[in-house]
Amino acid sequence: MRAGTSGPRSSTRDATTGLARGLGVFSLALGSAELAAPGAVARLAGIRDSGPTVEAVTALYGARELVHGAGILGSRRTAGWVWSRVAGDVLDIATLAVGAARRGASSTRLGLGLAALAGVTAADVVTARGLAQQRGDGTGECRAVAAITVNRPRAEAYRHWRDLERLPEFMAHLRSVRTDPTGRSHWEATGPAGSTVRWDAEIVEDREDEVISWRSVEGADVANTGSVRFRDAAGGRGTEVVVDLRYRPPGGKAGAVVAKLLGEEPNQQLRDDLRRFKQVLEIGEIVRSEGSPTGQSTRQQITQRPAQPVA
Repeated sequence: MRAGTSGPRSSTRDATTGLARGLGVFSLALGSAELAAPGAVARLAGIRDSGPTVEAVTALYGARELVHGAGILGSRRTAGWVWSRVAGDVLDIATLAVGAARRGASSTRLGLGLAALAGVTAADVVTARGLAQQRGDGTGECRAVAAITVNRPRAEAYRHWRDLERLPEFMAHLRSVRTDPTGRSHWEATGPAGSTVRWDAEIVEDREDEVISWRSVEGADVANTGSVRFRDAAGGRGTEVVVDLRYRPPGGKAGAVVAKLLGEEPNQQLRDDLRRFKQVLEIGEIVRSEGSPTGQSTRQQITQRPAQPVA
């Protein structure tokens, strides 16, 4: 053990564990209230007309909170249970918004309720990520594989991918990639529920026009390794690009399930990214129906509306 490091790490671990326990107690208290007085809880959240349906849904969510609380306080794999709370938070926000629209709501109470849910969601995400970085919390490796044929020579496809700082052009969840003179790269991406994940990586194999392999270094929010291979496509149709990614999601397998529930499924993301890579190489841009007055990043491009007939 290195001198000067055990204290801060121990303090961080204790703080994260304490926050997790607090969330577990909060789940038990909230679940008990939702089961005991579902109508009162709904009205407190801003729903004016809390009929039998609203009370039944509120009581059901109360039972879910009790399960989450018991899991967080009684399980060794705490991160997975906290990530399950994140999925519940998203469901709560959606349910409250829909219920308010259908049954009427006090705008003040609704605003306060949504703000409180957003704050709890942020606390859950931060806690789950912190727990997932601690040893022995059951993080399991996941894999995403995808391939696409690009009508361009291998050398061109390789050069474009090897320029790592250009990857956010077509990778929707990447916010930025920076390289430094040592050969390492610094990555920032969007994680589940809008969280931010960061890691440093190093290239472990680089054969021109054939393969690029990398691995994250110690301290990564999401440990990952992977490769992208370039080979001639059959029939002279250009280059087949194959990406193989292995990673440890925050919260392990449970975190991966939550990510899918939130629309963050890595295999689908990877296939979408490769389709955009194909567009960039073959036609020079990602095909969209409208211009981008605020820039050309992928995240801005994918929020545009589909093409509409001219009036």
